[in-house]
Amino acid sequence: MGDCSRCGTKPSYFTRRYSGESLCADCFKETTVEKVARTISKYRMLRRGERVGVALSGGKDSLSLLRILHELNGGPISEARGELVALTVDEGVAGYRDEAIEHAKALCDELGVEHVVVSYSGLFGFSLDQALDWKDERDLTSCSMCGVFRRRAIDEAAVKANVDVVATAHNLDDYVQTFMMNLLHGDVERIAWLDPSTYDENFPVRRVKPFTEVYEEEVALYAFLTKIPFQSASCPYMHEGLRSEVRDYLNELEAKHPGMKNVLLSSALEVTSKLSKAERADDDLPVKKTIPCAKCGKPSSKGICGVCRMTEIVWQHSKALKTQESPR
Repeated sequence: MGDCSRCGTKPSYFTRRYSGESLCADCFKETTVEKVARTISKYRMLRRGERVGVALSGGKDSLSLLRILHELNGGPISEARGELVALTVDEGVAGYRDEAIEHAKALCDELGVEHVVVSYSGLFGFSLDQALDWKDERDLTSCSMCGVFRRRAIDEAAVKANVDVVATAHNLDDYVQTFMMNLLHGDVERIAWLDPSTYDENFPVRRVKPFTEVYEEEVALYAFLTKIPFQSASCPYMHEGLRSEVRDYLNELEAKHPGMKNVLLSSALEVTSKLSKAERADDDLPVKKTIPCAKCGKPSSKGICGVCRMTEIVWQHSKALKTQESPR
């Protein structure tokens, strides 16, 4: 590779095949931060003076997001911009979560960012390992079960931390995978919820995804170049279900046709925007409507929320919980 196509002085380090840019390491990092800033501005994700909760799992994506938002904010607290708070959920996965939580704590200490930690055990009465120990007897994937509890846990952490908005590290790959999975499942309503501009007025806080337009491999490269630690172990439940197959398929398409994921993202954003325009709030941001759960009172798209339904299933089937009494 020749000289950097941006600065023209340093040797090229990485080529974005979809755009033709060949960038040195420094320019790659700069353009990644700039892309995140443009995404935040385009979709009005963050507002001045807000207390921003960053969902910090301790993986490379979330650690990168915290570092970039810290850079854009000019530090953990800025009178001109806002305040950052890290929100970590300990799902309770033996041999996996402890390392990630240590990485999260270390970066928060380095950047001077407040760190709030909640756990499945504290919130629901069981760890993820306990909830999933009847794996061979169920049709539900581990990711679908964990996702329901994790979303609620982040909401609870956001309330505990008193934040105005939660930023998650879902990247472009995550977004288009979810869009494709909803298409394959025929779930049109959930496709509408993918609009980056939408929020649900009944949930505790807004949720935003500043990495929506950043490829997963570019987040990983940013993490490597900024010396963010990578976990030595992967989640033992990650290869279950449809997402892995969709991920592999999209990666294969991208390898053969550079830019295909960007095209799919553009199409997905257009579709979700049209589906979510039915109702708008006073500030002209589209709003998703929910109803209170009949059991816990939390927002739900149906009569009983996913957390209550899933919790009941876990207490009925988990071998590890058979001798315990459900707290609900």
